[in-house]
Amino acid sequence: MKEFRPAKKRVEVSVGESVRILRELQELSQSQLSALTGIPQATISAIENGRVHLGVERSKMLAHALRCHPAVLVFPGWEVPLDQAA
Repeated sequence: MKEFRPAKKRVEVSVGESVRILRELQELSQSQLSALTGIPQATISAIENGRVHLGVERSKMLAHALRCHPAVLVFPGWEVPLDQAA
């Protein structure tokens, strides 16, 4: 059999999309996430739709509520080689 290289699946995800994906995976509405973080629901909507930048403090609050590291939200496309991953 000929040697082959498997295709690398890549999806470009924006910061807002990463927030939405994590929120939906945890079955939270924007209103529920707002109550957990103190960030107004309209601001969460604006972040998810790319109209407002996430920022350091908001990323910390959202990461805490979504139980992830802030870097997951801020750098959604970041790749870490498997041999270096924890």
